[in-house]
Amino acid sequence: MPTVTTPNTGIEIFYEDHGDPAHETILLVMGLGAQLTLWPDELVEALTGEGFRVIRYDNRDIGLSQKMEGARAPSLPIQLLRKKIGFPAKVPYTLTDMAHDGIGLLDALGIGQAHVVGASMGGMIVQLMAVHHPDRLMSMTSIMSTTGNGKLPQAEKHAMEALIAPLKSMDEESLVAHGLNIAKNIGSPGFPFDPEQQREKVLRNVRRSVYPAGLPRQLAAIIDDGCRRSRLANVRTPTLVLHGEADPLVKLEAGEDTARHISGARLVTIPGWGHDIPPELVGRVAEEIVVHARQG
Repeated sequence: MPTVTTPNTGIEIFYEDHGDPAHETILLVMGLGAQLTLWPDELVEALTGEGFRVIRYDNRDIGLSQKMEGARAPSLPIQLLRKKIGFPAKVPYTLTDMAHDGIGLLDALGIGQAHVVGASMGGMIVQLMAVHHPDRLMSMTSIMSTTGNGKLPQAEKHAMEALIAPLKSMDEESLVAHGLNIAKNIGSPGFPFDPEQQREKVLRNVRRSVYPAGLPRQLAAIIDDGCRRSRLANVRTPTLVLHGEADPLVKLEAGEDTARHISGARLVTIPGWGHDIPPELVGRVAEEIVVHARQG
């Protein structure tokens, strides 16, 4: 099983390594409560087919990476209240810690520099890689993500409720139903939803790993990090921002805000795209990443 312990944070990270090790590396960083398998295999194949080495990994507290057993996240209402009045709650770890994990993975694999690509929370993580480790990044792509500014439009209620809904049961069918409900509520309205295809994907992920305790800790890290606008103003890493015009979870304005606060960032928006990577968009997303990486 391909795992490494990061030399900087001491966290055991599970990863997959695709393509020729001699080629430039693209590091894929996934989002809240999401395993590395949410990066479509077809996207990985498209990127390696264009001559890149592609590494995707499970963030801490999800999938097959190290779990922060026993760590307690503050309750969501208490954390939001304390944040509002200027008294941040204590969190088990931060988004910056998670950014250090990704850089630590590169260290462990002997990779000096990489193109980093993050989706949703993963976009926040790669933004922080650019803030804290600019010398390690050849380019950055922030997908369906945000600066974290609290004045931006919030997620549609149905999308957020589906994402953070408590599990009713740990039996397989209940877990699959839960995953399908998330996929329906955050997915892309401009592209067809195939229930059987989605069920197969969710089932594979359920059988790979289920760890509900990690999600509230990762969510706490997101809330704790707050607004990154001032930090992003100093980023000089060549940046591409990809965002769906129909994203119900992280609204389009969040992607626009991200591009606006990173010097020289290029924004690409796609009609009908929600908070997933539907098969119909894999080619387009891969093309945008490749063109940006080569320019970067």
